[in-house]
Amino acid sequence: MSTLWHGRFAEGPSDELMAFTVSLPFDRRLARDDIAGSRAHARMLRKVGLLSAAELAAILDGLDLVEAEIVEGRFEYQPSDEDIHTAVERRLTDLAGAPGAKLHTGRSRNDQVATDLRLWTKRSLAEVGAQIVEFQRVLLERAREAGETYLPGYTHLQRAQPVLLAHHLLAHGWALSRDFERLLDCRGRVDVSPLGAGALAGSSLPLEPAETARELGFASVFENSLDAVGDRDFVAESLFCLAMVAVHLSRLAEDVILWSTDEWGFLSLDDRWSTGSSMMPQKKNPDIAELARGKAGRLIGHLTGILAVLKALPLAYNRDLQEDKEPLFDAFDQIRLVLPALGGLIATARFERERMEAAADSPYLAATDLAEWLVSRGKPFREAHALIGGLVRDSLARKVSLVELVAAHPELGEAAAALMAPGVAVGRRSSPGASGAEPVARQLVRFERHVEASAARLPAQ
Repeated sequence: MSTLWHGRFAEGPSDELMAFTVSLPFDRRLARDDIAGSRAHARMLRKVGLLSAAELAAILDGLDLVEAEIVEGRFEYQPSDEDIHTAVERRLTDLAGAPGAKLHTGRSRNDQVATDLRLWTKRSLAEVGAQIVEFQRVLLERAREAGETYLPGYTHLQRAQPVLLAHHLLAHGWALSRDFERLLDCRGRVDVSPLGAGALAGSSLPLEPAETARELGFASVFENSLDAVGDRDFVAESLFCLAMVAVHLSRLAEDVILWSTDEWGFLSLDDRWSTGSSMMPQKKNPDIAELARGKAGRLIGHLTGILAVLKALPLAYNRDLQEDKEPLFDAFDQIRLVLPALGGLIATARFERERMEAAADSPYLAATDLAEWLVSRGKPFREAHALIGGLVRDSLARKVSLVELVAAHPELGEAAAALMAPGVAVGRRSSPGASGAEPVARQLVRFERHVEASAARLPAQ
């Protein structure tokens, strides 16, 4: 079996070695980027005089044929193809002859794979960014539709204060905005070309890394060849960004799971976006939300795994870095599945307004409003808090209506008791960014502008 490194060895590799070290089953998805990098490298070699015009033409024509075979599913992989780089170069040499054997001049698989993976990651980060924008548009539309619908807001999973449903949905939308910013910010650090670093030390040949960087659309070129081939910060950072997206989606999924139970009853799932039980005919299960919640753990695992791989690697390249691709590929794959699935669930779910508002109309959820009502009349907040807390305690202990106790209290009375009427408390949230009607109306406008501004920042694909 002939390999790219057979010249040093008297015997070919064992089957067991090849089975253990081969990466072709998963890195073949880098074919598009590997061929793009090879084209750029070949043109640079021609520019610096290391290829003739005829040799460049043969290489470019051969790469076109290789790409067509891969795209059309006609490419025949061989047992000696350790990875996508080997497969492409082998087939190119079959097609182009001696010029194909010159393509690897001044290049190592170390800088080659780093280049491929950066190109792939750049594109994938932008694709996920676009999916986030679409998901935010779903949240925005549902927030608009929610109108004046309100529900209990929770802390410690205990009912706290009433909030508008639109406010709750937009909270998830703003969290995804931070994810979008992280993805684009990370993409900027991915946007560095390592091509030309060689195996670790550059080359004695007159290479021009800036030329290949420009052709491949990279914003900048590496400064240090050791760092260029050994750096996988961009993989770890991308995995963090994706894990954070998954965590935010998991929190939203948890709301869906709780709200769709009979105990809460705030949300009903569309038949097309839920599942049933193989045994219990009455069941309608939020499987999309549960899987979204589970995928977050999977992506967190990918992040911790790559950090463990990187933590003790000496400079420069080590084969351990082959372990960077499968978690990265899988993380992107899973996020690309979760976003549209969960988006479809949210877009089609029915919010149960009466159930939500009935849960939020408990007089106890207006307790903070009563304390603030006293503050507005000059009473120190801590004293107001203690007074209202005492009334709540008395109401629960004696099983007496809180409204009656407030109405009868000399410092409160009917005017304060009126604050506990259904729908009153949620309308009193008027501070900037609050959950009342006026600030939420302003927030809807800002969020729409923010989402469309994000969409405009997405790079053309």
